[in-house]
Parts: sequence; C-alpha cells; structure tokens
Amino acid sequence: MKNAIFNSTSNQNFKEVALAIFKHQFKNNKVYRSFCDLLYIHPSDVTKIKDIPFLPIQFFKSRKILSSLDEIQETFSSSGTTGSVTSKHFVIDISLYEESYLKGFHHFYGDIKEYTVLALLPNYLERKGSSLVYMVNDLIEKSNQPESGFYLNNLKELSETLIRLNQSDKKVLLIGVSFALLDLIDEYQFDLKNTIVMETGGMKGRRKELIREELHTILKNGFGVSQIHSEYGMTELLSQAYSKGNGVFDCPPWMKILTRDTEDALTIQQPNKTGGINVIDLANYNSCSFIATQDLGKVHQNGSFEIIGRFDNSDIRGCNLMVL
Repeated sequence: MKNAIFNSTSNQNFKEVALAIFKHQFKNNKVYRSFCDLLYIHPSDVTKIKDIPFLPIQFFKSRKILSSLDEIQETFSSSGTTGSVTSKHFVIDISLYEESYLKGFHHFYGDIKEYTVLALLPNYLERKGSSLVYMVNDLIEKSNQPESGFYLNNLKELSETLIRLNQSDKKVLLIGVSFALLDLIDEYQFDLKNTIVMETGGMKGRRKELIREELHTILKNGFGVSQIHSEYGMTELLSQAYSKGNGVFDCPPWMKILTRDTEDALTIQQPNKTGGINVIDLANYNSCSFIATQDLGKVHQNGSFEIIGRFDNSDIRGCNLMVL
C-alpha cells in the first residue's frame, strides 16, 4: 500500500487509492466505523471521493484513532494550554511519516542535502511529542550541513549564522513559528538572498494575532525577502502542504483538500467557495485519512487552497454526532 500511496500521481489513481483506504479504515477502525454507521454510510454506497465521510478532528482528542492492531511506534500530541485536552496521533509505521515529509519536501523544494536548515521553534521544543520537531530534526540531520540545527533562545548566534550564510551561495531554509521569527527581526534586520523564510503557524499566545497579510509584510521587510513561505500541517496529519507565497498552499500528490458547507457538514462544495477544510491524507493509512478540520478556507480550481480562519468555538455543525 505504501507504493500505491506515494504513486498517486493522477486523479483517477488518487480516487482508486482513496476508496481502497476508505474500505480498509471502515473495516479496521472502530471509531471511524461507528461514525460511518451513525451516518448510515457503508462502502457499498461510496463510489466517489465526495461520498466518503470525513471524521471530525476532535475525535483525536477523545478517542484512539487506529486502523491497525500493530504496535504503536510513536505518539504525536498537539500543543495546548495547561489542563486542556490535546490531540494524540498514534503512529503505527513511522516510516510512512518519514517518507511522506521527505518526498513532500523534495516535491516542492528539491534535495534536502542542498539546504542548510535553521529551525526557530521554541514552543515546540519545550514539549515532547511534536510531529513538527520530529520532521525538522530529521531534515536537519539529512541536510548534513554543519550550521544546520535548532536555535533556541539564541537569536544572536542565529543572526550571525544567517548573515554568514547569506555571503555564500548555499541554499538556506529558516523555518520558525511566527512569534519567534518576529522576535528575531525585532532585534536584527536582514537582506537575505539565498534564504527561504518559512513560518509554521500562529503566535501561541506569545504575541497579538495578526492577519496573514500583515504578518507576511512585516516578515518580508525584516528579512529582506520577496516572499514568505508557509507550511500547513498538524498533529493529526502525516503530510504537509506548502505555500511559496501569498498564503496559497499546494498539496503533494497523495494529499487533497476539499471544503464542506458550513451549514451542512456532509455536503462537499465546488471549488472557489468558502467552507470548512476537509483533508484527505493517504499517508494516514493506519489512523484515518479523511478528516474534517476546524479551519475555514477556499479551494481553487487547480487544487491549491487558502486558509481564511477557524470555526467559532470550534463548531463543526452537523458533525458532532460522537464528540462527547
């Protein structure tokens, strides 16, 4: 199945693999099966991707989402405020995750060995179980560059490294959480030539939330770059989408974004309409590949997408049948 997942290069091929995985997860995932049963949906009724039920993402907080009886190799958990319930993604085959992010990075950016990877992810490093730290740590190791590494509470060294690398012809990836990138340019200004600046998400309570356009304008000015790249991933997924600017994301071939009607969670919309973001991640073979997120967004005709916001009070109407 791993070969089939990562060779889903055509729409028809993607559909066939997605329907096969749906049948597998319906049969082997107790939580997903119960959810489908409540909706009176059986594999015999499902012939198109839009017929597949999408499991509300909140289930990862209250249930063990597994489609296999094999031993759990890794447990990824989401960040959360003290006392809050966090999402947990139990990973049966960590090589699926590794293959997904390595092939995904290569698909959009080329060989990781061509990059020096500088990571500014303080809030993720402060807790265990971050899938983002797992991925970035592996990218750092595989980059095989002496300057690659995590820069925690050491903005001076990071700024000196960025300036030094800027004087060479080396490709550089600076990947960081938004508030930490803002902290860096509060103290230092740059005019970077060979560096991709990639933000991975919001302020995590450290700074006032900014709309994307405002955040990216500040970062572009501070780093002296023409575009800010972004990564769209989450604990509950084993694949990532990437934006090379303007907040427009593209998926690797084994991942697909759809939107659902905000008033009727079971209705999949046509492109160019704002709705709830549904993700198909074929790499989630051993958990659930069909997830209804709490994000609002819009999918373009070519499959690229934008994130516009989140549901108020995490409300996914019509999809809360078992989230208790």
